[in-house]
Amino acid sequence: MRRIACVALLLPCLHVIPAQAEVKLLVADTIRTGDAVQPVAGAMAWDSDTGRVLQVGSAEALRKAYPQASALELGGATVVPGLIDAHAHIMGLGNTLMQADLTGARNRGEVLERLKAFEKTLAPGEWLLGRGWDQNRWDNTDFPTAADLDAAFPQRPLYLERVDGHAGWVNTAAIRVAEKAGKSLSGDWQPEGGRILRNADGSPSGVLVDGAAALVYDQIPAQDDASREKRLQAALQAAVSNGLTGVHDMGVSREDLALMKRLADQGKLPLRIDAYADGNNEALEDLCKAGLYAHPGGRLEMRGVKLYMDGALGSRGAALLTAYSDDPHNHGLLMTSPEAFEVAVRKADGCKVQVATHAIGDRGNRIVLDTYEKVLGAHKGDDHRWRVEHSQVVALEDIPRFAKLGVIASMQPTHATSDMGWAEQRVGPERILGAYAWQRFLHSGARLALGSDFPVEQVDPRLGLYAAVTRQDRDGQPPGGWQPEQRLSAAEALRGFTSDAAWAGHDEAQVGRLVPGLRADFVVLDRDPLKVAADQLDDLKVLSTWVDGEPVYKAGEASGS
Repeated sequence: MRRIACVALLLPCLHVIPAQAEVKLLVADTIRTGDAVQPVAGAMAWDSDTGRVLQVGSAEALRKAYPQASALELGGATVVPGLIDAHAHIMGLGNTLMQADLTGARNRGEVLERLKAFEKTLAPGEWLLGRGWDQNRWDNTDFPTAADLDAAFPQRPLYLERVDGHAGWVNTAAIRVAEKAGKSLSGDWQPEGGRILRNADGSPSGVLVDGAAALVYDQIPAQDDASREKRLQAALQAAVSNGLTGVHDMGVSREDLALMKRLADQGKLPLRIDAYADGNNEALEDLCKAGLYAHPGGRLEMRGVKLYMDGALGSRGAALLTAYSDDPHNHGLLMTSPEAFEVAVRKADGCKVQVATHAIGDRGNRIVLDTYEKVLGAHKGDDHRWRVEHSQVVALEDIPRFAKLGVIASMQPTHATSDMGWAEQRVGPERILGAYAWQRFLHSGARLALGSDFPVEQVDPRLGLYAAVTRQDRDGQPPGGWQPEQRLSAAEALRGFTSDAAWAGHDEAQVGRLVPGLRADFVVLDRDPLKVAADQLDDLKVLSTWVDGEPVYKAGEASGS
């Protein structure tokens, strides 16, 4: 063993490597380390055996320290720590990539055109599945109906998931399948945690909100293992091609974790997955019985559980303290009762499992905070890092509670720019002050972790950076940004997708910064995100994505793991 000299470096040499190990050296115009001591460097060296950073510093100093290193010269490119999406759904993305894409459709007619084109790829009798419709983008913002689909698809069953994943639009053929399976949707009843929208005669109109969607969705034939693996791999490659080196995957079943383990065993996971168990179900039972899970390869772990409190704002399922401003008889939905939620939180706490809970409305957020405070009790000051996923509409008096309880606000910048055209209609001018309130959270002392919620939004963290800094759509509207006082700086936004996201997953000793000892996960960009104009952040080019010091994506080449 020999110790490599550390001449003229600001950071001490901490790591001993075998004399035979290959050291790789990267030289670039700018390396953003994410480290307060040495935020910018011109070169980085890592051990190819361990995939861990050895040193960062000037190009001259590292060339002297590692004269035999294999050097990668990147010229004017910028290197940033690997981007981490702190809230996403990998299998959901894989499924979406294999379905009809309805995202951005401007009206019902455009939806039908896309569905007819996609139907040509299907076998007779096969369900037609799609995702991404959003009635808020249409001229007629009323919810669609089964009748809108029936003329074009009288026999083939359709299930079309709303953009937020919190409502399903189905045709009469799909309703018939559900009723044949014993799931009657007619009458004046409503399922727990859901809502069947009805016609005047009590028959289902064709939209099923939150828990009601399962009445039809559960009738869709299950995918076989080969199809599930194909979809997962497609999602993983889409992620790394957009610069993601890590994803916090929210709501992973026992079966999906087993699939991910299989790929990890085969060396086929090109990025890191922090999997969160899918509620108070089998995967959480496994954590309680066998302990927190970490794959020996370092790219897959499960140490948390994702719970649900309420629905979504776009489908008026988010639970509000007072009624919707544009629907005065509707307070939204609780997908989990407060009693059942407390049972699940106590169970996770007893098993030392990190809790992350979906909460969008101000009532949903308050119930989560109240329950966290009750269950944490005297040990609320411990390093639990419990999370609220979305924290989307929060009563102003509840925002300071996040920091006091040590709770992370896991937020998605593109939700604000997707929702800004209609969000105030939902909650009114007073409640909107606590909505998408990133700076209010930061000023209160809370920690933010940023993500996308893909496939609800696109699997592209550059869009998240752009939305966070501009609070505008990609056409630059509205001028100056929506609620511009809540904009993040480029540095705050980048931190939210790197070191703060890593911290939210208990991974700060592994990833999130480019410093000695941490893993060499990084992204090579054509420009510096902290120097370009804000309106160029969404147009940064991902030149390559690296995990453990190895390229998992290079622009213009097929990705590999």
